[in-house]
Amino acid sequence: MNTFIRGADLSSLSEVERCGGRFYDFDGREDDAMRILARHGVNHIRLRLWNDPWSEAGETYGGGGCDLETVMALARRAKELGLAYQLVFHYSDFWADPGKQNMPKAWRGLDPAALEKAVYAFTRDTLKTLKERGLSPELVSVGNEVTNGLLWPAGQAPAWDQIARFISAGIRAVHDALPTASTLIHLDNGGNAALYRDWFSHYADNGGEDFDWIGLSYYPYWSGSLAGLEENLGALAERHRKPLLITETATGHTCEDYAALEGLAPSERKGMAAGPQQAAAIPWPMTDAGQTDFLRSLAALIRRVPEGLGAGFVYWEPAWLPVPGSGWASPAALQYLRDPGPGGNEWANQALFDYEGRALPALKAFAAL
Repeated sequence: MNTFIRGADLSSLSEVERCGGRFYDFDGREDDAMRILARHGVNHIRLRLWNDPWSEAGETYGGGGCDLETVMALARRAKELGLAYQLVFHYSDFWADPGKQNMPKAWRGLDPAALEKAVYAFTRDTLKTLKERGLSPELVSVGNEVTNGLLWPAGQAPAWDQIARFISAGIRAVHDALPTASTLIHLDNGGNAALYRDWFSHYADNGGEDFDWIGLSYYPYWSGSLAGLEENLGALAERHRKPLLITETATGHTCEDYAALEGLAPSERKGMAAGPQQAAAIPWPMTDAGQTDFLRSLAALIRRVPEGLGAGFVYWEPAWLPVPGSGWASPAALQYLRDPGPGGNEWANQALFDYEGRALPALKAFAAL
């Protein structure tokens, strides 16, 4: 993958479509969201995979319902459009991020040795299935935002020996099942150079398997300044000499009707998405122009990474419209997480389509980024 990546995480697209979401290009013509994105420069699709995102009663957890069948359907569409894609193993039945890395239901009670075998087998078997169906990913993320580890509590920081053990098992499985794919380790908070230095030092000191790419999340309202991101990318390029991908990024195009349209009370979950509180903290206004300017600044920065190691970026969930029935968590998921909710859509004001599914100016700028 030598082409500069202008990517889109479309993990929730099938759910949005099933719930009635419709998409329109700049000429007003309705079309498939993935086709619209590809038409305007998107060349890479990112898809998350959860182990078993269903309750024991067979109810979906929502959030895109990212089981293997859903992933394969979206991967097939990407392949038909000539797009590369990245598969992200969460090693969890639902969302995995620095604040939660819940053990899959089927793996509860396993000791570390058994967990290592489970990670290897799940990764290997999944990739073999994809390969048999002509749906092999070009890039595989072994874990999602594993800053604080994975498979908690066994692999929760500071248990660096277990973190390295589990991630290494996934990397070995990728190499064995799909030697043509590149492996990626993904952390959050891309503007924090010290965090990345310490994490990869711990990983190496504990015998972590070699990997191919480093992925970073960078959200301007959570992850520090662009100057901090540039410092981190430069240091990572110097230390590791590996491609560096901003594997998650986004910012808002509006704060208007943010809470009402996304099914949230104004006081609810203020820290979760790009609302007025976050807008006040970043230099780009949450407007159409501000969203576009942010992406131009980000892409220019990535292209400045030494030795051409800035591989590109992936915009997170640009097609997650606020349609009834599509939210970050279903009632079954909230029960599973013991979370009071609400489980609505907190991301639609950061999409590359407006609330009615019409393409926004930032997408028109994609091809030139």
